[in-house]
Amino acid sequence: MRAGRPGRARITALAALAIAALLVPGAHAAGAGIQEDDEDGGPAAPAEYSYAQKAIPGQPLPRHAYDTAAAQAAALHATPGTWQPAGPANIGGRVVSLALDPARPDTVYAAAASGGLWRSADAGKNFEPLWPAQQTQAMGAIAAAPDGTLYAGTGESNPGGGSVTYEGTGIYRSTDHGRTWQPAGLRDSGAVGAIDVDPRSPRRVLVAATGSLYNAGGDRGVYLSDDAGSSWRRVLDVPNGYTGAVEVQRDPANPERVYAVLWDHRREPDKRTYGGTGSGVYRSDDGGAHWRRLGGGLPTADSGRIGLGIARSEPGRLYATVGATAGTFGGFLTSADGGDTWSRLPDSPSLTDSQSSYSWWFGKVWVDPADARHVHVAGVALMTTKDGGTTWTAEENAVHADQHAMIWDPRHPGRLYLGNDGGVYRSDARGDGGWTKAVYEPWTQLYTVAATPQDTGRISGGAQDNGSIRSWGGPRFNEYLGGDGLQNLIDPTDKNKVYACYQYGSCFRSTDGGTTLTEYTDSTTADRRNWLTPVQFDPVNPHVLYYGGNRLNRSTDGGATWQPISPDLTGGPGHDTYPYGTITTVAAARDGRTVWTGTDDGRVWITRDLGAHWTQVLAGQPWVTRIAVDPADPTTAYVSLSGYRSGSAQPHLLRTKNAGTSWSDLSGNLPQAPVNDVVLGAGGVLYVATDQGVFVGAAYGADGRARWLRLGGGLPLVPVSDLAYDPANHRLVAATFGRGFYTFRAP
Repeated sequence: MRAGRPGRARITALAALAIAALLVPGAHAAGAGIQEDDEDGGPAAPAEYSYAQKAIPGQPLPRHAYDTAAAQAAALHATPGTWQPAGPANIGGRVVSLALDPARPDTVYAAAASGGLWRSADAGKNFEPLWPAQQTQAMGAIAAAPDGTLYAGTGESNPGGGSVTYEGTGIYRSTDHGRTWQPAGLRDSGAVGAIDVDPRSPRRVLVAATGSLYNAGGDRGVYLSDDAGSSWRRVLDVPNGYTGAVEVQRDPANPERVYAVLWDHRREPDKRTYGGTGSGVYRSDDGGAHWRRLGGGLPTADSGRIGLGIARSEPGRLYATVGATAGTFGGFLTSADGGDTWSRLPDSPSLTDSQSSYSWWFGKVWVDPADARHVHVAGVALMTTKDGGTTWTAEENAVHADQHAMIWDPRHPGRLYLGNDGGVYRSDARGDGGWTKAVYEPWTQLYTVAATPQDTGRISGGAQDNGSIRSWGGPRFNEYLGGDGLQNLIDPTDKNKVYACYQYGSCFRSTDGGTTLTEYTDSTTADRRNWLTPVQFDPVNPHVLYYGGNRLNRSTDGGATWQPISPDLTGGPGHDTYPYGTITTVAAARDGRTVWTGTDDGRVWITRDLGAHWTQVLAGQPWVTRIAVDPADPTTAYVSLSGYRSGSAQPHLLRTKNAGTSWSDLSGNLPQAPVNDVVLGAGGVLYVATDQGVFVGAAYGADGRARWLRLGGGLPLVPVSDLAYDPANHRLVAATFGRGFYTFRAP
């Protein structure tokens, strides 16, 4: 997450003919360079950016909004053509759960937060996809039963720290090592924190159902199935509508003894409450049938997220890390009697610091099976104690930041696998160094993409917690600017002139492909800058750039110097912790005078004289994600809007042909989901990127509504954050939030 700190189908013949004329009668081709739209994507630390973008102001995210829209998308016909993956395979991304195959040595399963399930047959070196491409890619947990049956829980239980939390569609089961999957219930669980299979009875399964982060109720608590998921009963209820289970694990020395962690947390449009009276640790002594809450020194009032570790080599020994409700470190405790009584261990500055201000992003403790005093704790860094919590060391450089999953391999003493925001790592030294990272793990969460007509192999983009990455200058992909990678640009006339940013508009320019970088942030004028601050080229002269804070800035010398050309174009900052009141998108026309902007508080502005005068032409809309201007007519523009609707017909895509005097709704049969980008292609073809894929406009129906088709096949059901259009090479390049870059040969 690292917020605030740099670092590291089918189609009818009629529809096929209609594509050539798509939605924009009389529109012209888009010029010779890349048309590249500026931003979308992911969250600030604590997900304020993405949540604010995906939700309609004043409303929570509707329940099942993502999969309802996915079903609408799946019902649309698709055009010919196939999307092709374009990497990265070596960067990785957030892994939230790991499991080992009980019968196949060196086979490990990894659940990627928004990238599906993956399997490695070579001890974590290379991974292959194991999850249906057209099912939700949001994952929470993976477990393997003794008979080889796999159980997968969808929906990420981490509460939107490195992304808006995409909810899932319940539990799935595979009896053929992941080749096929069947639904296994708990569809309304929202997210799944953990799955435990009884080692004595592989059909007996416990699930920690976390529930929706945004809506009360649903399947929450601990559920037990005695028939491999055919039926479930809730065995540990929750005290209120916003408490869910984030952990369930069995004592390896006593399989009848099971522990669960409940967590009281909620995300509202204007605040987050990541702790409460429902948080606590529970124990069952009869295999999960009955439970009691543990006290004896554990917090019994308000608490944040709690992580629990069980020692195999010392029966009864437990460890717990407790988060404060504000998100900071709350304490590290141990029990020698199975949780009846607890003692707080001395606070360690390094352990405290490892939780930063978002302990809710971690909440995991792992105990060495062979040594009860050797313990790892999830944090920004991987924290390790060898004396039962008295002293701590931080593994800060050998593995990526932000730890989420660990599993020990019983076949290889000392071997364990670690999952974090950088992917999968393996250590054969008990986690005390000796780390190797997977070399093929193509599930990177991307916010933006940049491409160039000069070299189709040259792609860059911003990645969640993996910086700005490029396909040149080192390994196939490599990081050239740290932090959360956000806006990226490549000069269409000089591929070595590149631009990259990390959070809150900290932006850099380079004339040697990113090898050396010069920051220009302080040369711009802004009171507020968005998490993903838009930077955009003039469509005719790439020496001219625009940078949007709450005022629009313009540079005429490639970003060396900047001048503000607008007043504050927003309604001012909001009252939440996120700095609302910023420009989110910039689009300049080819006439050299007209510039359009959109804001996070739903305003669209136009200037016809390079900023001397501004006219507000839209207000009261959801978050404005993109504006595309007709290359032949500066008064014709397309505005895409974010936000999941609660069944309303509110538009997601608007068009004006008269500089904003009037607008028409082009949403048509698009899925009711955020439109993250709109791109004008050759001949005026419209492409839009959504949380459910990419769509192309295909003329109007008899009812006058716009008609859309899914663009091609081969693209997994994953949010598409950004599109770059390369008319010279007839291609689109998509940045997906969970499956890396994809390319498509466009008409």
